Amino acid sequence: MPWSTREVADLAGTTVNTVRHYHRIGLLDEPVRMSNGYKQYQVAHLVRLLQIRRLRDLGVPLDQIEQVGFGTDSPADALRAIDADLASSIERLQRARAEVRAILDGSSVTGVPAGFENVAAKLTKPEQSLMLIYNQLYDDRAMSDLRQMAEVDPDAVDEEFENLAPDADEPTRIRLAEHFGPVFAKLFVEYPWLVTPGAHLTKGSHVVRETIDESVRVTYNAAQLEVMARAGVIALELAKEHND
Repeated sequence: MPWSTREVADLAGTTVNTVRHYHRIGLLDEPVRMSNGYKQYQVAHLVRLLQIRRLRDLGVPLDQIEQVGFGTDSPADALRAIDADLASSIERLQRARAEVRAILDGSSVTGVPAGFENVAAKLTKPEQSLMLIYNQLYDDRAMSDLRQMAEVDPDAVDEEFENLAPDADEPTRIRLAEHFGPVFAKLFVEYPWLVTPGAHLTKGSHVVRETIDESVRVTYNAAQLEVMARAGVIALELAKEHND
């Protein structure tokens, strides 16, 4: 018993438009037409539609269905590529689920990059914002190092820096710089790319430098920026002495 386009589409669990699309791209042969112009789909058409749907359910792209499902050659290579794509998708979805669960458990926030959920509570709001920006500028290795750095528990001096007033007096600025200088130096020694990050950039060095400079400038006040600049000078000198 022949079927109309709508009938065969219903039987295959798809739509008339989809059937017509398969005709256009050559996946499904056109059936013969009756004298009145209506198409007459046969069992072979229904089976073909069901095979296509099965492969689509497995994630096979339309442009690979002929090769995987109906080609005369072995589809092993195409299937391996599809399997790799599925594995990548599963990994991405698992990471997303882990992040959602962490947020629901109250152990994370949405303002940090993926992978930073467990250290988010140790980061200040400005640091969280900067990590989101860094994630667009540095590669995975660099971000992994930044995550390790963030695992250190903040101390009282960190809190003092966070609350530093823009008009903080000179002795306070010097004291904080002298505190952070050795801390930064230790990081420069352990993670040399912090000083020469070129190999870990995902954008052009000029774009990265301008983006970081502007982001830091609007994130911290004048006193905090001065403390970081002074600490950076101290850190570079100490790191050079260590390397020499």
